[in-house]
Amino acid sequence: QVQLVESGGGLVQPGGSLRLSCAASGNIFSINTMGWYRQAPGKERELVATITSGGRTNYADSVKGRFTISRDNAKNTVYLQMSSLKFEDTAVYYCNANIRKIWHQDGVDYWGKGTLVTVSS
Repeated sequence: QVQLVESGGGLVQPGGSLRLSCAASGNIFSINTMGWYRQAPGKERELVATITSGGRTNYADSVKGRFTISRDNAKNTVYLQMSSLKFEDTAVYYCNANIRKIWHQDGVDYWGKGTLVTVSS
């Protein structure tokens, strides 16, 4: 089985910073794209940022210049450094990874259970 476990969420004041981590474990041959998504109360889940195995990144317009996604391929871990946080960044943040368990099979998307980020004064 494959597991994604997020950590690093919590309560932060507007303008503050947080760093999220997500570690993948289990039966993994390789990991393709990894990313972060978020879901605010009453809203649909949305893309925050993604990063390919080669390090190419993509960001939602709402977080460009404030959030930075990175990964450590040796540790099967993806990070999200969040700065200049705003009230509207409050959401449950989910980790996503496209993982190949066997070399000749296509990757499958896996999700973590989510970590809550609350931006409040």
